[in-house]
Amino acid sequence: MPKKRSGGGLTGTQQAAKFLGVSVLSGAVLAGIALPAAGALGLAAKGTVEGFDEIPSNLKTPPLSQRTTILDSEGGHLATVYSRDRKVVPLEKISPYMQKAIVAVEDSRFYEHGAIDLKGVLRAINRNAQSGGVAQGASTLTQQYVKNVFVEEAGDDPEKVAQATQQTIGRKVRELKYAIQVEEELGKKKILENYLNITFFGQQAYGIEAASQRYFSKPAADLKLEEAAMMAGLVQSPSRYDPVNDLQEATKRRNVVLQRMADVKDISQAEADRAKAAPIKLKVKAPKNGCITAVDGAGFFCDYVRKTILSDPVFGKTVEERQKLWNLGGLTIRTTLDPRAQEAANKAAVAKINEDDKVAASVVQVQPGSGKILSMGQSRPYGLDQKQHQTTLNLAVGSKMGGTTYGFQVGSTFKPITAAAALEKGLSPAQSFSSGYEITIPENSYTRCDGQPAGYTDWKVGNELKSETGTWDMTSALGKSINTYFAKLEQMAGLCETVQMAKKVGYERELGKKIKESPSITLGAIEATPLDMAAVYSTFANRGTYCTPVAIESIKTANGERLKVPQTECSRAMSERTADMINQMLKGVVEDGTGTKAGLSDRDNAGKTGTTNDRKDAWFVGYTPNLSTAVWVGDDVGEKQSMYDITIGGQYYDKVCGGCLPGPIWKIAMTGALNASETPSFAPISVPRGENPEDKEKDKGKPRDDNRPGGDEGDSPFPGITIPPDLIGGGQGGRGGGNGNGR
Repeated sequence: MPKKRSGGGLTGTQQAAKFLGVSVLSGAVLAGIALPAAGALGLAAKGTVEGFDEIPSNLKTPPLSQRTTILDSEGGHLATVYSRDRKVVPLEKISPYMQKAIVAVEDSRFYEHGAIDLKGVLRAINRNAQSGGVAQGASTLTQQYVKNVFVEEAGDDPEKVAQATQQTIGRKVRELKYAIQVEEELGKKKILENYLNITFFGQQAYGIEAASQRYFSKPAADLKLEEAAMMAGLVQSPSRYDPVNDLQEATKRRNVVLQRMADVKDISQAEADRAKAAPIKLKVKAPKNGCITAVDGAGFFCDYVRKTILSDPVFGKTVEERQKLWNLGGLTIRTTLDPRAQEAANKAAVAKINEDDKVAASVVQVQPGSGKILSMGQSRPYGLDQKQHQTTLNLAVGSKMGGTTYGFQVGSTFKPITAAAALEKGLSPAQSFSSGYEITIPENSYTRCDGQPAGYTDWKVGNELKSETGTWDMTSALGKSINTYFAKLEQMAGLCETVQMAKKVGYERELGKKIKESPSITLGAIEATPLDMAAVYSTFANRGTYCTPVAIESIKTANGERLKVPQTECSRAMSERTADMINQMLKGVVEDGTGTKAGLSDRDNAGKTGTTNDRKDAWFVGYTPNLSTAVWVGDDVGEKQSMYDITIGGQYYDKVCGGCLPGPIWKIAMTGALNASETPSFAPISVPRGENPEDKEKDKGKPRDDNRPGGDEGDSPFPGITIPPDLIGGGQGGRGGGNGNGR
């Protein structure tokens, strides 16, 4: 007779012998007999008997992985995430039928024996010898519980799971020893409670509460007799007896459990027969796991919260510690997400851009003064199905937080930073410059922070249209987004001072890269993210104090402990006077400048348009005293495409500008998010003006509307002639380039 079967396993006789060996060891352990040297019993395998004399604390109260619930700022449910769908409940919240059913079918003498059931061992040996194989096991509930603890601790690591379940005498002896100690220290009721909370019941459900919700959509406390019997039957083989996939097999197994309950006198035979006759009535609740389940398009924000926990040292010094916290779960995370703002941002993001368009939109809102992120909306839905145009790329943030690697050039939305640097240096808003459509400035007239010239070539800067010649002060130059003015203003304010101001308002935070000290930054030749832009402009709304964005208000663990969460860090970036003046000047942008289509008529509001070279990025960033919103539109896939002659959201644009697409999106988001009863005003301040700075503009007639879809050819001084794209935003010249645009 061969010693091994064709499958490579032990023969029935060998398995029975092995089982007998373990049983003898069980008796030895139970009797307290000192074991011989480990080597003599083959117990020397690494990890089998270390710490044999002491029970690990995690066997008493194992840290069970549970579901984490993410809430919005008002306590509304946002999403549920987990590596194990489990909710730990006390024994009194588990149906008595369930308690009796699991004991009856898995260990009917549970309350009579100790950690090891010698009667059961002998019975199993006899049955297995008769069958020529292993037809019956002899593990008690306590032993099964100990084994489950080690499996749970192994997590999803296949190697660790294999070690926790390996069929070796050493592992079995360790399991038996721990079982004895668990019995002594926990007692029967606590062991049963722990067992029912740790066990896998199939359909991604761990623990009786999650399983009861999965199969019957009810708490474990409400399980009926026939339901509890079905659940108890699953433990032996969750896949074989899965009622969702094989109702007939599940019914057979349930009836076995019911009969066993009658045999051990937990129920009468009549009760068992009635329950057997009842059909299994499932009310399956499909598992809802992950940020893909988030409401109102908040999947991107949900993932940002996850990334925050995995990356912020406040949640653990090492990556491993933070990952363990997240995987363990059981957290209740209250976030800063405002449900009204999120609904508005999500609605705005898809209002004018379809999910299958060539370009996408990102809308993000921040509360001035607190740094709270109130919303993150995106035109492409959150998910993994690219055929459905889904994505997990969060366009609002940098790569560290699940977003873009390089960010997006910000165009003329940077100009208020130059203006703030100039005001802080003592320059007046009345400072005026006259220029033609195009000017040339030596790069060595700009000085970097190390005292060196910014370059040694000439920088050619042009306005968007050749009609833009004349004299402007700071207010009119912001309103009309005049490139030549800001090139000269940066020269007077100082390149280094402008860079330092950008740092103070958070430009380096999200992408984590240094700002290049090039003159062209004043025209937006600098990358940022929509989240950073919203935070930057909230500095103006907050009268000069910048606050870092935060997404989490509080976190409670499963046992009610409150964890520390990241706090916003606020610092003064500019004086209140400077911020107040910027606010008044940027009001002009939405009142009669490039952002008129974005302006809100019922409250103080301010903002700035921005479009980059070749129309690859378009922005509108604006705010009220209590809300800052950034909107970006552009190509989010592969090589960035120019937005000329393009149909977006079913509407044709011969060229996209900051005021004609991001602006209206911004208006939808702001209108929906703001409470009509709260209309705070900007601090009043008198802003000095230059001497008749707009006379030449007035002589040329009323300012054109360059924000309408289809462009502004009708306002061109050369009807029928298209200005080459490479001239947009000031042209290319010198090493700094003219990245940026008047709109």
